[in-house]
Amino acid sequence: MSTETVAGAAELRAFLHGLPGVDQVGVEERAARLAARSIKTSAKAQAIDAAIAMVDLTTLEGADTPGKVRALCAKALRPDPDDPAVPRPAAVCVYSDLVGVAVEALKGSGVKVASVATSFPSGRAPLAAKLADTRAAVEAGADEIDMVIDRGAFLAGDYAKVFDEIAAVKEACGDAHLKVILETGELATYDNVRRASWLAMRAGADFIKTSTGKVSPAATLPVTLVMLEAVRDFHAATGRRVGVKPAGGIRTTKDAIRYLVLVNETAGLDWLTPEWFRIGASSLLNDLLMQRRKLADGVYQGPDYFTVD
Repeated sequence: MSTETVAGAAELRAFLHGLPGVDQVGVEERAARLAARSIKTSAKAQAIDAAIAMVDLTTLEGADTPGKVRALCAKALRPDPDDPAVPRPAAVCVYSDLVGVAVEALKGSGVKVASVATSFPSGRAPLAAKLADTRAAVEAGADEIDMVIDRGAFLAGDYAKVFDEIAAVKEACGDAHLKVILETGELATYDNVRRASWLAMRAGADFIKTSTGKVSPAATLPVTLVMLEAVRDFHAATGRRVGVKPAGGIRTTKDAIRYLVLVNETAGLDWLTPEWFRIGASSLLNDLLMQRRKLADGVYQGPDYFTVD
């Protein structure tokens, strides 16, 4: 390792460990207080449509098939077949080998195609393999790449390795946006979540994302609050805006609205758009559609009314 590289790694470590510590009790109390807020019916209708437009409709199973991906894309194009006014989700997220299927199905719709990459969900692979995975997804037409960090390297304090991998993947993305998955359920402390958030942003992340959805706990309100504070403070310090994506375990309209309140009260109104806030989910969309229909006509449709994701 060169002297310059050693100096850079030392500076990065000093910066990350110089970040203010997170008040665990304060963060959890604030998240709980914001989660308890109620909103009026008119605001709820707007919040539901906003949440639908922020969903990354996701299928990341070993049994995924081209047919399943096409069906998910059809759901994204027309979430409620009886109501063309329903917004479309922001993106459909699939494994890299199925990107071409999604690109073809969503052509011209405005719905983005996102692909997980970099040895998802473990992140344990040589950098060359991670970059090849990323490039393959981008060449197939992915608009967005969701990468996972090497949590082992991060927890061992090898921040420079994590930084360099994110920067290399960002370069491999070309024009595609990069979402960096921290897998917060494995980071153990809120201090680590804050450090990982700043590390990812300094390395070039366009979004920071809580989870793969494969580890419990996945997204939580307190963890997302810490990440929102990080993007707010990063923007104040650098002028560059970075998005946030909680993913995993967000299944109900009530859950989704709690996250929207959290965004508004922490990062601010500017982040309340699909450009800067996403929700990674598979089953959430149906509950949003059911609640939307109930607000519109007073009738609560059962889950069988909508297609199974």
